[in-house]
Amino acid sequence: MAISISVVLLLFILAVIFVRSGGLKMTHALVCLLLGFYLASTSMAPTISSGLTATADIVSSLRP
Repeated sequence: MAISISVVLLLFILAVIFVRSGGLKMTHALVCLLLGFYLASTSMAPTISSGLTATADIVSSLRP
């Protein structure tokens, strides 16, 4: 578990650096993809999923 959290944090830091640097290259997209796979296997996955669902519900209920 400690190794996967370390990998998730490393991939997250790399993804933030890549996004802030401007262009998203193929290697940067691969890092973001790996971050998603590692996040899905952590204990944070249900929390992230419910947060995204709640956000989608709020956005879909807004009327312009």
